[in-house]
Amino acid sequence: MIGLSAIRARPTSYIAGLLVALIAIAAVFAPLIAPTNPYDLATVSILDGRLPPGGQMLDGTVSWLGTDGAGRDVLSAILYGLRTSLIVAISSAAIALTIGLAVGLSAAFYGGRLDTILMRVVDIQLSFPAILVALVMLALLGKGIDKVIIALAIVQWALYARTVRAAAMVERRKEYFEAVTCLELSNIRIIWRHLLPNSVSPLIVLATLQTAHSISIEATLSFLGVGVPITEPSLGSLIANGFDFILSGAYWITFFPGAMLLATVAAINIFGDQLREIINPRLAK
Repeated sequence: MIGLSAIRARPTSYIAGLLVALIAIAAVFAPLIAPTNPYDLATVSILDGRLPPGGQMLDGTVSWLGTDGAGRDVLSAILYGLRTSLIVAISSAAIALTIGLAVGLSAAFYGGRLDTILMRVVDIQLSFPAILVALVMLALLGKGIDKVIIALAIVQWALYARTVRAAAMVERRKEYFEAVTCLELSNIRIIWRHLLPNSVSPLIVLATLQTAHSISIEATLSFLGVGVPITEPSLGSLIANGFDFILSGAYWITFFPGAMLLATVAAINIFGDQLREIINPRLAK
């Protein structure tokens, strides 16, 4: 298990974990922290459009990061967009993890023809670029947060399946597993009570890294206009909204959402990499 003392002993992991926690808190409490609701049409005025950072809106509110072309406060839009990105990433990771666990554990435990078939399906899935699979799924499913979650789950499940299978195959060769199989316990109990708990450690790291990957893919899809609908906040759509204004000098519309996306993905990736070294110290450089 991963203890807090092990994380605190590494300044990098501690700082990255603290940053991830702050980002998560900001996303959860976005309606309370954000100066305005950027998606409430009754409070948004186009006359406030493209105000520079520190500009004052018509209602007297100071826009610390400026406003976009529609008059929405960029800071508020980032907080709401961050909330959507985390919901999509965590939900898709949870679904993919569930599917991957079922497939990987079944392949490792039963082996034989079932293992061969399942792993060939995994190989086929992993042979395609993630963004391509996501684009195809969204073309079939349509737009919507739920559709993006399903598409990202389909993109990720194979990697979870391969990882948990590899970990479970290692556990199957250990003496305790041979002893358990001699007790004539049911297959479900052996998998649930013995094989799963001892194979879950690599998945903690993988889930952390895949969350960052999901945020990147969701932002890419939204930037391309095939992800989250324009009526919903998203970091990718915020970056796309300001793309047309870059050459006109309104850099802040794209720059600040892009900086938040970069900081979020980097913090989660660094934290996940540190967890990997904590779980397996031999990987530390």
